[in-house]
Amino acid sequence: QAVLVESGGGLVQAGGSLRLSCVASGRTFRTFSDFGMSWFRQAPGKEREFVAAVSGGSGLITSYAESVKGRFTVTRDNAENRAYLQMNSLKPEDAAIYFCAATIGYSRSDRNYDYWGQGTQVTVSS
Repeated sequence: QAVLVESGGGLVQAGGSLRLSCVASGRTFRTFSDFGMSWFRQAPGKEREFVAAVSGGSGLITSYAESVKGRFTVTRDNAENRAYLQMNSLKPEDAAIYFCAATIGYSRSDRNYDYWGQGTQVTVSS
């Protein structure tokens, strides 16, 4: 089994903050630290886009879309089989469904991810 479940989405005013979580469970993730974890988002009428990624192991390597760099921080807690996305200074254009994804390795491309959560809605009011 391989299950990813996002949480932490909601409604926030522009300039506010949210922290998203993604917990991994199932046989596949018994070796959770082997997986790179990423966040993607998709807004209505737009294609899915990369947001942030953290490498496997202790998560020392991170990557961010230019649109969120300096505002978002991706981390992981292997003891809890969990990845996080801290989102600060939120803008209306950040509104989307946010998905977490896992892959053996490290990538910014959604085509390289094997496992996906169902998504959590983030709404940013102006």
